[in-house]
Amino acid sequence: QVQLVESGGGLVQPGGSLRLSCAASGSIFCINAMSWYRQAPGKQRELVATIANDGGTNYADSVKGRFTISRDSAKNTEYLQMNSLKPEDTAVYYCNANIVTRTTNGIHIERDYWGQGTQVTVSS
Repeated sequence: QVQLVESGGGLVQPGGSLRLSCAASGSIFCINAMSWYRQAPGKQRELVATIANDGGTNYADSVKGRFTISRDSAKNTEYLQMNSLKPEDTAVYYCNANIVTRTTNGIHIERDYWGQGTQVTVSS
């Protein structure tokens, strides 16, 4: 069984910074892409940033130059460093990872897993 556990959300003033973490645990064979999504009240969940297992990254236009996604493959952990935060960044942030597990029969199963979500509120 695989779990993603997030930490690091909270309340911050506009212009401030926060760092989110997401640690994957369980019977993991390998992790492919890791991502962060967010969902603001009354809006659809949107992709914020993605990092491939070769380190390649992609960002939503709204966060480019302010947010940085990274990963520590040895710890099965991804991070989202958020700087110059704006009120419109307020949302529940979810981590996502495409993870391959291996059954006792040697079968590889690939699927997406989600964290429980962490609230980020940007307000003065």
